[in-house]
Amino acid sequence: MVAKSPIPLTWPNESAAGALENTGNLTIDGSNILLDLHGDPLRAQLAVFSDGNHNMALEETLRAFLSANGEADDVFYATTPPRIIIDALTSGKICSGNIVLSVSPHVFISPDSIMNKLSAEGRVGPSMPYMRSDGLSILIAKENPCNIVEAADLLKDGVRLAVSNPITETASFVIYEAALMAIGARSGLDKTYIHNYLRSDTVAKSRLIHHREIPQIIASGDADASVIYHHLALRFTRIFPDKFELLKVDLQGLMEPAAYLTTYHAALVGDGGAFGNKLMDFLMCETVTKIYGEHGLLRPDSRFDRT
Repeated sequence: MVAKSPIPLTWPNESAAGALENTGNLTIDGSNILLDLHGDPLRAQLAVFSDGNHNMALEETLRAFLSANGEADDVFYATTPPRIIIDALTSGKICSGNIVLSVSPHVFISPDSIMNKLSAEGRVGPSMPYMRSDGLSILIAKENPCNIVEAADLLKDGVRLAVSNPITETASFVIYEAALMAIGARSGLDKTYIHNYLRSDTVAKSRLIHHREIPQIIASGDADASVIYHHLALRFTRIFPDKFELLKVDLQGLMEPAAYLTTYHAALVGDGGAFGNKLMDFLMCETVTKIYGEHGLLRPDSRFDRT
């Protein structure tokens, strides 16, 4: 089931340069809204293409970078599933609705498996790991109407589950599916059953961008809960405290950390332009460690002692 809702969540501004005033504004929830392309591509001296799962931390990072490098004027950045920004990297164009932007990135950010492939193909430079996720959480509708107290409850009869789309967002779905299989196996559920269940119409799916659509599905009453990256659940409960609660998932002893932790890599595209190398250096500074830490993400060399 792909859920559609007439009651859109109101997301905050996420551009690196902050909200603009006194501009022609065509934005209205449910009609014309563009959430994952940020900034002014004509004015910006730095363009960044990134997967969207850590968009909240990347926003603050790029805002801090722009504050320290004002001559960059602005940072244009995209935060979409990797498939979309890879297509944009290839074509030199990214579009939404009727607008087409001819823009190429100076820096590319995505999970390690994707970046290793792009680097091997010569499409980006050598990549460096700079952050990782800190496990998974359950995002639950406010007041927890299904009384979910542990991850196994997500697979009980009567609980309406939402997950990312296995076709359009394979990278996140694979992690969520593996976690639910491990959790279900502990309760005696067959992995084939879980595999088929997650792909069935019984489970609500995002269409394209689960870091926007999963909270929308739950807020609209089309699902009760979802398993999702902890840093995303943390973000949703912070900006929509009247809509959601979270419950951290304990996977210790069920899975190897590498199976449910995602490491994010960054690489230059070409020579990186005037500011690409500066951003790569900035990504490793203590300011960025603190920003990502506040959003529930860690440096890759942090101990795997939390889930």
